[in-house]
Amino acid sequence: MKTLKLNFTIPEEVAEALKTRVSKRKRSAFVAAAVLDKLKELEQEQLRQALMEGYQARREEDTEINKKWEAATLEGWSR
Repeated sequence: MKTLKLNFTIPEEVAEALKTRVSKRKRSAFVAAAVLDKLKELEQEQLRQALMEGYQARREEDTEINKKWEAATLEGWSR
């Protein structure tokens, strides 16, 4: 896999925790895995949001169809 060197700033506490828990030779892989996990989480959240919006739109459409269907099925029935 092709790699790219990046520079970014993180809180000091996070940097210290990383230094104490992950060996120097494995830090890049650790950070890459953490970023990838977060990106997947964001993607899933965006998908969930899109599905919710779709379901809500569909529910409104279904409600309209049901109203029309009820009116059509009750035509001709005397009450």
